[in-house]
Formats: sequence, structure tokens, C-alpha cells
Amino acid sequence: MTYFVAGMGSRGHILVVDDEHAIRRLLRLYLIEAGYTVAEAADGPAALDQVRRGGIDLVLLDLMLPGIDGLAVCRRLRESNGYVPIIMVTARDDEASRVAGLELGADDYVTKPFSGREVVARVRAVLRRIALPDDPEATLTAGRVTLIPGSRQCLFAGDEVELTRLEFDLLAELFAHPRTVYTRERLLEKVWGHQNPVGGKTIDVHVANLRKKLDGWNGVVAVRGVGYKLDPGAK
Repeated sequence: MTYFVAGMGSRGHILVVDDEHAIRRLLRLYLIEAGYTVAEAADGPAALDQVRRGGIDLVLLDLMLPGIDGLAVCRRLRESNGYVPIIMVTARDDEASRVAGLELGADDYVTKPFSGREVVARVRAVLRRIALPDDPEATLTAGRVTLIPGSRQCLFAGDEVELTRLEFDLLAELFAHPRTVYTRERLLEKVWGHQNPVGGKTIDVHVANLRKKLDGWNGVVAVRGVGYKLDPGAK
């Protein structure tokens, strides 16, 4: 079972993966209090599905999951979903699993029993390491398109293109997670707001408008039956 819980003033969208409801609830409360939004998954397949939908900024991953264990989930995420930060949650005496997880590409770990404040601090630290620099001239580039988040500018082949606020935010979200496939629903959550009643067709209209403004640039790729992803190598 998975579901979405919205917090106010989100600093990031965190996926908590643990088969124990009490632990998920504890982490959810601490993370929401710290300003994050939270999704939950009780097993490996549900976690993989949440990440596949797009928009996850970090995964808190228990290694002792039923069925597909946490190490297998970590491996699949690294193989098929590009880069999403992973913090493992392990038993205190399970050094072998911690080492295996780090070798598979996990970014950090916490051990049970843990402090909720420590988990939040580690989440902040990992997200800080991968955050865009506070330089207003920092850029994101995919082919002929360049975004400058600090000044909210979009350049195509060096020329500025005027985008609406939502067009820019949609493009910036995809640029922040290249090759990650987003469902239309997840893009609505991330760009329009979690309570927004607009339908998924709104995403299609905005993507079509972006393609027109960007001279047919095909960097925003439709994934049949799912949604969209960014192809960073598009020309």
C-alpha cells in the first residue's frame, strides 16, 4: 500500500519504504514537521512503482523488506531509474548489508533504533550535497535548451525564450531528474500543487506549447501509457 501525504512549504518529496507501519508513521511525522512531503511504500514493488512515477527526491529504504528486499530495490533503482538519493535503514549489527548497500550506490545509512531528528539531519545533508548551487547563474542544459533557475530564464540555441511560470516549472522539474519517467499525476503534484483539480491532459497541452516555443525540440519525450521524461541528449 502506498499513499501521498502533503506537508506545507515542501523542501523535497521523500519516499519512506518500510514494512512496519509504526516506523513509516514516525518518519512521516518527523519529515513533515521538517517541511518535506512524504510518500510511503510497505514493500519493494510498491517502492519501485513510486519511483517509476517520478518526482521522488530521496528514498529512505529499509533493507529488511518482505519479498524483494532492500538491497534488490537499491540495485534496481540504480540500474533503471537514473540517480535518486538513497538512505538505507538497517539493523545496528548488519554491517554486511550496509557495506553491500553502499557498494550498490546508496548514499548513506541509519541504524535501528534511530532518532527521528538524526534521520531528518541525514536527509538534509544528502539533499544538500546534490542540490543546485545557490549561484543565480547556475545552469541546467539538455541539447540546445538551457535553464537558469536563479533568474528563471530559458535559452534555446542561445536565444531567450519566454515561458509561462508553469511551463518553466514543468521543464525545470524534468531537467532536475533527467531520464526519470513521470506520470502525469506526479507532474501535477509537483508542478501544479497536490490539491490542484486540473486533469492530466493539462500536462499534454503544456508539453505541446513547450515544443512549439522551442522550435520542435524533442527533449521532453512521451512514454506511452505513462507520462513524460527528459532526454538530456536531445538535439
